[in-house]
Formats: sequence, C-alpha cells, structure tokens
Amino acid sequence: MSEAAIVIDNLQKTYVGGKRALDGVTFDVPRGQIFGLLGPNGAGKSTLINILSGMVNKTGGSAKIWGFDITDHPRNAKASIGIVPQEILFDPFFTPFEALELQAGLYGVPKGQRRSMELLRAMRLEDKANAYARTLSGGMKRRLLVAKAMVHSPPVLVLDEPTAGVDIELRQQLWAYVRELNSHGVTIVLTTHYLEEAEQLCDRIAIINHGRLITNQPTRELVNMAQEKIVEVTVDRDLAEAPQSPVFEKVTVLRDRVLQITYRKDRANAGEVLAAVTGAGLGIVDVSTKEPDLEDVFLNLTRAGA
Repeated sequence: MSEAAIVIDNLQKTYVGGKRALDGVTFDVPRGQIFGLLGPNGAGKSTLINILSGMVNKTGGSAKIWGFDITDHPRNAKASIGIVPQEILFDPFFTPFEALELQAGLYGVPKGQRRSMELLRAMRLEDKANAYARTLSGGMKRRLLVAKAMVHSPPVLVLDEPTAGVDIELRQQLWAYVRELNSHGVTIVLTTHYLEEAEQLCDRIAIINHGRLITNQPTRELVNMAQEKIVEVTVDRDLAEAPQSPVFEKVTVLRDRVLQITYRKDRANAGEVLAAVTGAGLGIVDVSTKEPDLEDVFLNLTRAGA
C-alpha cells in the first residue's frame, strides 16, 4: 500500500470556551519513517495525538491511520496505532507481565499470540516481570509504557515525550529499540523537547505553533534553513575592540585574542569573513566554526509564527 501511515486533513479542535487548539492542520506521515512532531508547549501536539488515540473528539477535518478513518472505522484505526503517553500511567498493583497480558486482552490478542515476555526482554524488564509495577524506577515505568503500546503489534507507534526525565543511558537504549522497530517497518511518530534527538532520529519533521502547521520538511532540508553561522577566530594580538565589517552580522570579543563572528550564509561566505579579519590588519592563528542546527531553525520559525 502506498498510502501514508497517517493522513491528517484540515484537522480542527475547539474546546468549550472557545480555545482553538488545532486550526486546520494538514500533513501526512509517510510509511516506514521516523517522523518528528515538534512545537512549543501549548502548540497543539498533545491535542493532535489525543485525537488520533480516540481520547479527544475533533471538531472538524479528518484523520486516517493506516488507511482507516478515525470516525468511520474507529476500531480499525485504534488497532493500527500504539500510543506511549507523556504521563506515566499504570496500575501499581499489577506486575509488568500482568499489565502486558491485560493490555493484550483488551486489544483482543489471543493468548497464544501474545508477546509479553518478548516485549519485556526488548525493554530490559525481563527480571522485573513479576515485580509490582509500583516498585519500578521512573525509567522502567516509561519502558513499560512502550511495551504496553506494542502488545497488539501496531504498524504505527506514537511516542509523546518518551525520554522526559530519563537518564542518558536509558535514553540511548530506548532510541536503539525505536530504530530497531523502525527497521522492521514500524512507522514512528515522535514528539520531544530534545531537539538534538529529533535531528539525529527523524527522517522528516513537522512543526506546529498556536494550532497551525508552520513547516513540514525532510530534516536535512529543515536544518539547512538556518542561515546564520558562527565562526570563532583566534588572532595574533590582543584586541582592544572588535573589528567591523559589512559582512559581519555580529562580532564579539570573547577573550583577549578571540573573536566570535556571526554571518549569514546567504550574504557572505567564510572566506569573505576571514578576509575582513585580515583586512583589519589582524593575523589569523586559529579558526573554528559552529554549524547551524535544528534548534536555530525551530526558534526562528516559532518566533516568526508567534
């Protein structure tokens, strides 16, 4: 099937009281990709995810999951998606194994087809299979939520801030499992405030702000939108003040002999910047550059859309 994993068309949500959380959002999530859904707090990300999960009713537009309209075919749509919520929700009196068995039963997975221990092994929770869930650490509870979302083997997995409050080692383990799932054909939708994660993991990123889609592009194209670059230049003498040039957007003396120069890629290149430094009578001892990243683009786009 060539249809996208998720198709969202003019999706709208207005809460009682007039608060408009989604204002005509339209985008597709291609099958087999890791897709980033980013935006500031209150942008509408959680509302969109809750609509896909069936927890919130839309007020307009449409959404399809794996070809199933969430209104016309809600059971099939829900069976096609697994949601890992931002909040840690679990029954403290069930063991992890019991929690997965119960979740699989709710999805109608026959006992012979359940993968509870397999999922616990994948999440490195096998040794906690029969411990009460309330005794698990915060990171273990989050891994249990990922396992619960996968009990019915959905083709689409949504991870809503999955690494919030998780240590670095566990975060790396979780992403390794996400990449493995993706390599087996599972489409991943990720929301995160860790922009470096989105940049490293996601094939494509959509950014929403104030309930509206402001961009939806391949990750590399999005990063390339950042026009400002920074170069640090160590010169051969102490600086009483910073040299000036039309090719500099901003120049700062960091230390006695170190200049930090900001320039725009669409107006100048590194060679012109260095030529301006030498043209001011300074010898160049060392040069280092800072490449633009997703955080730069994110801030520029969300500020522009504010």
